Amino acid sequence: MSGLPDISIGPFQLAQGSIVLPGSKSISNRALLLAALSTGTTTLKNLLDADDTQVMRSALRQLGLSVTDKDDKVCVVEGCGGKFPVQDADLFMGNAGTAMRPLTAALAMQGGNYRLSGVARMHERPIRDLVDGLRQVGAKIDYELQAGYPPIKILAADIQIKDVVKVRGDVSSQFLTALLMALPLVANEPVRIEVIGELISRPYIDITLKLMARFGVTVACPDKQSFIIPAKHSDVVYKSPGQLSVEGDASSASYFLALGAIGGGPVKVLGVGKDSIQGDVAFADALALMGAKINAGEDWIEVSGVKNANGKLNGITIDCTEIPDAAMTLAVAALFAGGPTRLNNIASWRVKETDRIAAMAKELKKVGAIVEEGVDYIVVQAPALPSDWKSPIEGIDTYDDHRMAMCFSLAAFGPNALKINDPNCVAKTFPTYFAEFAKVVN
Repeated sequence: MSGLPDISIGPFQLAQGSIVLPGSKSISNRALLLAALSTGTTTLKNLLDADDTQVMRSALRQLGLSVTDKDDKVCVVEGCGGKFPVQDADLFMGNAGTAMRPLTAALAMQGGNYRLSGVARMHERPIRDLVDGLRQVGAKIDYELQAGYPPIKILAADIQIKDVVKVRGDVSSQFLTALLMALPLVANEPVRIEVIGELISRPYIDITLKLMARFGVTVACPDKQSFIIPAKHSDVVYKSPGQLSVEGDASSASYFLALGAIGGGPVKVLGVGKDSIQGDVAFADALALMGAKINAGEDWIEVSGVKNANGKLNGITIDCTEIPDAAMTLAVAALFAGGPTRLNNIASWRVKETDRIAAMAKELKKVGAIVEEGVDYIVVQAPALPSDWKSPIEGIDTYDDHRMAMCFSLAAFGPNALKINDPNCVAKTFPTYFAEFAKVVN
C-alpha cells in the first residue's frame, strides 16, 4: 500500500477476527522521553513503530542519547540522568504533538540553545499556553514566525520556580503533560501547578502521572485542578524501571471495535482491556450505549454485533471530553445508527492534525450523511435510504490525518465501494492499518 495515492475498499458486509494492536502512541512517546531523562537503561517493549515515535527517537539521538531499536518492537534507551549531552540542536518534529510539546518543556530545563520546527500543519498548532507556563519559571523562548505557534527557539536560561505555575487546560492536555514531565528536573522545592479553566482529556494526564510514577516521580493531586511535584533530593530525578511494556493503542482499537458492531463480529482486539491506563478504552462504553454487544478481559475487548432488535446501532448524545480521539470513530459509526448522534465538547478537534470537525463534516456529507457542525460539537445522521448513500468520485480526503483515513474505512460497510485518498497517512500511528483491516472484513 505504501505510496499509493488512493485505495478502493468495500462494500463490505461482515467483520470477524482478532487484531494484535500496535503500541499506544501516547504511552510510547512519554516512555521514550522519561527513559531518556532517567538514570539507567530502559528496555521498552511493544513500542509503537510509526512516524510519531520515529520523530521522538530521532530527536533524542540528535540530542546525544543512545536509542537502539531491536527486533520485535523493542527499543533500548540509555538514560542521560536529566541532562542531554547535546546543548545546541535544530530539531524537526514533523507533525508529532506528543513529541513536540513534552520535548519543548524538557529542553527549556537544559540550559542550552535549541530550535524546534515541524511540517506546515505543526506551525498552525498552538503552543502558546505551554510557552507561557515555561516563561513563568524563567525559560527564554522566542517565536520564529507567528506568536503562539512553532517554530520556536529555546535560549539558555536560569530556571527558578518562585510561585505557582499556571497553565490553561482547555486547548490541549499536552501542555500540562509537558510541564509535569519537565519540572521535576528543576524542583529544588515542591512545585505546584494549577490548571486555569477546564482540563480537557484528563485521561491523558492520568497516563502521564502513572508513567512518571513508574520512573520514580509521584505527583500529588490535592484537587482536580492542582498538581504538586515533589522536591528532588539529588540530581538523580527519574530512575529507570528497567523495562516497561507499552499497552496496545486504545485509540486504534476503536476502529476494530466499531467493525465488530457494524459488521456483526465477533472482532477481538488484543493488547488493551478493562485494566488499561488509557482513557480511550472508554470508547467501548460509548459503543455499548449505542447498543453494541461487548465483552472485555484484562487485556482484550471483543464486540459481537448489536443487541437492538433492528440490528442497528442507536444514535446517542455523548460528552466526548474524555475520549477526543476515539470520538472520531463514533462520528463515522453514526452512519450505521438509527437517529442522530451528537458528539459534544470536541473543540480540541479543531487544533489536531487538521481541523477535524470541519474535515469530518465535509467528508461525511460526501457519503450522504446529514451533518451539523458547531464550534465544539458535531451531529451526524445516517443517509435516510440506501439510495441516499453516495460514493464520491473524488474520494474521501484525509488531510494528512491518520485518524481520518482509519475512521472512514468503516464507511465501506455502506452499500457502495469507497475510495480513500492518501491512505499512507496512517503511517503516523498504525502503518499496517489497511492490511490488518483487510484481514477481518469481507
